[in-house]
Parts: sequence; C-alpha cells; structure tokens
Amino acid sequence: MIKRDNKALVKEMTLEEKASLCSGADFWHTKAVERLQIPAVMVSDGPHGLRKQDDKGDHLGINDSIKAVCFPTACATACSFDRELLTEMGAAIGEECQAEDVSVILGPAVNIKRSPLCGRNFEYFSEDPYLAGQIAKAHIQGVQSRHVGTSIKHFAANNQEYRRMSCSSEISQQALREIYLAAFETPVKEAKPKTVMCSYNQINGVFASEDPWLLDEVLRKEWGYEGYVMSDWGAVNDRVNGIKAGLELEMPSSGGQNDEKIVQAVKDGVLKEEVLDEAVCRILNVIYDYVDHKEDAVFDMERDHKLSAKVEEESAVLLKNDEILPLKKETKAAFIGLFAKKPRFQGGGSSHINSFKIADALSEGEKIASITYAQGYDIKEDVVDEKLEAEAVEAAKAAEVAVLFVGLPDLFESEGYDRSHMRMPQCQNHLIEAVCKVQPNTIVVLHNGSPVEMPWAGDVKGILEMYLGGQAVGEAAVNLLYGKANPSGHLAETIPFHLEDNPSYLNFPGDGKTVKYQEGIFVGYRYYGKKNMPVRYPFGYGLSYTTYAYSNLKLDKTRMKDTDTLTVTVDVENTGAMAGKAVVQLYVSDQTGYSNRPVRELKNFEKVALQPGEKKTVTMTLNKRSFAGYLEEISDWYVPSGSFAVQIAAHANEVLLEEKIVLESTTEIPFTVHRNTTIGELLRNPKTAPAVKEQMQKTMEVIGGEGASNEAITEEMNLQMMDSMPLRAMRSFNGITNEQVDEMVAGLNQMLQS
Repeated sequence: MIKRDNKALVKEMTLEEKASLCSGADFWHTKAVERLQIPAVMVSDGPHGLRKQDDKGDHLGINDSIKAVCFPTACATACSFDRELLTEMGAAIGEECQAEDVSVILGPAVNIKRSPLCGRNFEYFSEDPYLAGQIAKAHIQGVQSRHVGTSIKHFAANNQEYRRMSCSSEISQQALREIYLAAFETPVKEAKPKTVMCSYNQINGVFASEDPWLLDEVLRKEWGYEGYVMSDWGAVNDRVNGIKAGLELEMPSSGGQNDEKIVQAVKDGVLKEEVLDEAVCRILNVIYDYVDHKEDAVFDMERDHKLSAKVEEESAVLLKNDEILPLKKETKAAFIGLFAKKPRFQGGGSSHINSFKIADALSEGEKIASITYAQGYDIKEDVVDEKLEAEAVEAAKAAEVAVLFVGLPDLFESEGYDRSHMRMPQCQNHLIEAVCKVQPNTIVVLHNGSPVEMPWAGDVKGILEMYLGGQAVGEAAVNLLYGKANPSGHLAETIPFHLEDNPSYLNFPGDGKTVKYQEGIFVGYRYYGKKNMPVRYPFGYGLSYTTYAYSNLKLDKTRMKDTDTLTVTVDVENTGAMAGKAVVQLYVSDQTGYSNRPVRELKNFEKVALQPGEKKTVTMTLNKRSFAGYLEEISDWYVPSGSFAVQIAAHANEVLLEEKIVLESTTEIPFTVHRNTTIGELLRNPKTAPAVKEQMQKTMEVIGGEGASNEAITEEMNLQMMDSMPLRAMRSFNGITNEQVDEMVAGLNQMLQS
C-alpha cells in the first residue's frame, strides 16, 4: 500500500492549482494537476446502475451512456427490508465501477417521500427515515467494499422537483432532525460515504450549498464526517460562501470562473487559505483512496442481470391475493397490457440506464406456460383505443385468468417535474374495468415509481406491485406469478386511498419561493396512524404465499436508563407449506404522554428465511435514539421518563405482540420559573410541586365560589383552569401583590437550583 501525505502535497500546490481542484474539469471528471501527477478521476450517475457517459455527456440522460445493467430502483429495493441484499447489490455496482474506471457513483438518494407526487420518488427509498437510513447504509457499504466511493444525496430536505433549484424548504428543527436529516445520519456515521452531494434548494432561507450549519456544524462536527461534499450539478449559488461553509467540489465545470473567485477571495483575505487547503486535502483523500485500490475488475453483465432479477423478486410486494396466486403453468392465461411486452422498469432523468438487455414478462412467461397476448392500451397519449381494448377483452374472455400489466408511463413521472395527481392513465383504468366485466379471475401487475389510486382494487383478485423493477423485471414478475419465487417485499411507503389524504396535501409544492412543511414529524404512516385514517395499504404491508406466526416476545429488562441498550427477541415460524422470507418489524410506541408523538415508529427490522415448519429466534437491539425525539428546547435528543411499548407488527396498522418497558431519563430539562409559568408546569416538577399546592388550594376556593356558582363550576373545570393558570394570575384570585408574585418566582427558582 502506498503511503501518502496529502497535506504535504497540498503545500506544494500553487493557489491556482488548489482552486482548480475544487471544480470539475467537465461534466464527469475532476481536474488533474499534471505538474504534481495528480490524476483526474471520473464520477458517474447511479444509484441503481452505472450510467457512464463520455466526456461530453449530459446530466439528464439525453445522450446515450454505455451499455450496463439496470437494477431495481430505490422505490422497489427499500421494500425488500433486506440489508444483506442491498449490500450484495451495492458490491456488484462497485465491481462495475472498478471495471469502467469510475471512482464515485452518485447515490444512493435518501430523501424522504413527503408527498406521493414528487417526480423523483422512484429513486428515493421511503417515507420512514429509519428504513431509508438502514437500506442506504447497506447499499453504501456494498459499493465501497470495492473501493469505489458513493455520494449520498440530496443533502437535504429536497422533497420535490418544482422549483427545486431555488425554493426554500421551511421546516422546524424537530421535523428536520427526526425525519429529513435522520435518513442521512445513520449512513453517514456508520457507512461513511466518500462523498455527500448537497441539494439545490434552500433550507429555512439558506442555500444548502452554502449553509455552514448544515455542512459544518451538523455534518462534520456532530456526525464526524471526513469525506468531501460536492454540489448537485449546477447547485452552487455563491462559490466562496460555499467553500467557507464546507462545499469542497463544485460540479460540473464552471469554466474556470469560480476558480478565479476562490483565488481572488484568498488574495483579498475574504477566504482563509487554510480553509481551501483543507478542502483540497479532503478531495485528494478520496481520489487517492480509489487510485491506490484500482483493480482489474470484470463487468459481468449476465451475472449482474441474474442478480437484478433476484433483487426484484425479493422487493416486489404482493398487495392482494384472493386465492388466485400462484398460477399453475397449465392455466390458460392472457397477458394484457403493453408493459407485458415493453415494461417500464426505471425512471427518467439523470439515473436512466442504457440496459444491455431487458427481460419482458411475455417472453419469460411463454417459456413455461401457454399465454396469449393483447396490447390493450398505448402510452403515447392517455386515450382509450377501442380496437386495442376490444382485443384485450376478447383475450381475457377466452382465458382462464387475465393478468394485466399496467402502471405509470414516463409521461406521468420523471425527474424534473412533479405529478399533478395520483391517478394511473385513464385508458388503463378503463381497460381494467372492461376486463373485470368478462373475466372474474383478474390480476393486476403494477409498474410505477410512486403510489397510484386503485379504484378497481375491489374488483380484481390479485395485485402485485413491481414498482420500477430493473431490466429483469419481467423475469421476476413471472417467477412470482407462477410461484418459482415467494413474494417477500413489504411497502416502504403508505398507499392512501386518495391524494387528498396525504399530510402534505395542503402545502405541496408551495408557491415556488417557499414550501412549508406544516405537517412536522407527521409524515406518511406517522400521520395516518395519528389520525386513525383508513388507507388503501399501510406502510410495512406485504403478503406471502405462506403464513408466519410470531410468539415469545421478550425484553432483556423491564426498566432501564436512557443510556442503556435493550435486547429484544421474538420467535417467528413458517406455518405454511412454502419456503419464504418473513419481515420482522419492530416498532416503539411512546406512551409517556410527554409530547405529541406518533402512535408508533419503526425502530428495527430483520428479514429471515424459513422453510415450512421452521422456527427461528430473531434478536434486535434498541438504544436511546430508538425512544428519543428531538427537543428543540435543549437542541438535542430527549427520552422522557415513563412507559414505552415495544411492538412486533405485521405492518404499521397491525400490532401482533407487545411488551412494556419503563425508561428513566438521564437528561434534566432546564426549567426556569417566570411570571407566566403555569401552575400545571410547577405541579409536574417534583421540586416545585409541594410549594405551589397550598397557593393552588386557595385559588380554587376563590374560583369555586358558593351557591349557584358551584353548579356552574365543576371540580374538573377548576383543575383544568388551574393547570393552565400563570403565576401572575394569583394576584387576581389570592389577593397577593405583584411584589409577592416576584418573590414567589425567585423562591421557586432557588428551589430548582438546590
């Protein structure tokens, strides 16, 4: 291994050379410094495959990239709930990068699915930050095991396409920490991505590309990040402010313009040269980590195609099965819909892969069964083609089962714009309705990057959600439909009945200047659960061709301090007749009543393979963060003292097993008494409660009155009024002076300090 001193190398560089390394040479390469033999390296779009373009390539996929393998997109892979699977997929992508001389692949994208309308949801993992963070961590570890860097993105609060390059995301600190930053925090701390890509947008009025709080205070000081931060393509607003804040690399090239600004800022004393030196050193560390581990790898496309099929089989979600699946090979089936022959398997934009081959369901199905085909609809425009629909109806009528391959065409969702509704093309909905009238045995196979409304859900017997399942999606679909593979995916997002049900509905996507995240922490299932609102399919939901039984939930303690770790074990048994994989979901429910919390939150999960009749014990751990919320009052994570429920659930809406744990907080919340401190606050504090009880009794006697007033004012009313009554009000009811109120305030504060 070569020993390098990159700090010494930086000292040999001229000011101009240092500045030059802080921006790209073109769309995809860093700059070289030939005088010092510093090489240029290539970065490439991802994250679900290699989109390597030539030097003159574009960012949004207009020009062709090399032939490669398209793996399932993040909207699908998150549904696997399988860390090991994502690590395996990541390692394969890393191997491809080694073979193609790519030093950093841009991804994964962990932005939260705040609204089902976000045009880029297909490459985001989940509405839940814990799941997104865990899946991203596994993906990063897989890629970087091949000494290829990743670029976790888009940091942060980039949850829409509308005005994404300038709009300000207005978010509370609590929501930012618990939801939008939390998805980044675990992978940054534990997987240590070589680079972080900052987002285009502003956060509370400050561009992410020049936010010292985001890039330095949180990312580096709190999370201990050691790699470099790059801009999203064209995200730089003010280059000098950006480099001060912690944005090391601007992409793509600025044509030397921003390099000159950096040089001039140093000369003028506006930018300290040691800040520039540190930025360059971070870039060199990542460049040489790749260069010094360069391997003669082979891009085995056939091998990775098979892996793509395996990943999709593990990720697809069986949403409905009225005793119709799996199909028998001898069953006379009609495959209906253009997507059976030409599947939509990836999203449009910067992540678009030039697949070396595509496995469609029709070709794969014809290898094992007798299948007829009808196109049914076109995707060029959303118009019912009566001839195509009539052919499809006839094919369905003549078959024993109709399998409809439908979903969202590129026209309906892509990077660059958000959807305006949650509906599928009307021509497809019309086709499903027409087929159901003549064929009671109808199955719908969905190809989509985001949830869709399903007005036909009650009329069909089976629904298989493939999402955007990569180039082997047709092979995976047939294997699942005919039982060669057992569905084991679970939804990484809620599918609501209607768009209007979504918590962001009234505030998405904002007015173009700002977008207000008024729902706070109540995103996705956290909102639907709190509202007790019915949904089409809940977060974590997924069916199987076998059944599972859960039992013997145990906690290794019943009481603990918030600094302790809790070990949870539960038995899961395959009680059916087919081998399968169970997803054990562990949720925590805060029952302390301290603050307004979601009903339950996902805090761990495991996927376990089981043969028929086999039982395994699954062990999971919980720590302080599993029970904590972010308390703005102390700018830190806080666990209130009291009772929590540890729950094993089938999904976010169905608890199977539950055990209680009592936590003791080791954090004392600063409490200062003032004239507007309420009686209730003082009564809930053990240090001040005894001192205020006597005054409270006097006040209640005055409020209670006599005679008729006793009938109007109940004891419960008195208690509620007293709970919210400020100390200053005692002068009106107890006959004490302002001076006596001030003396009381001083005395109570003295008690708190003792």
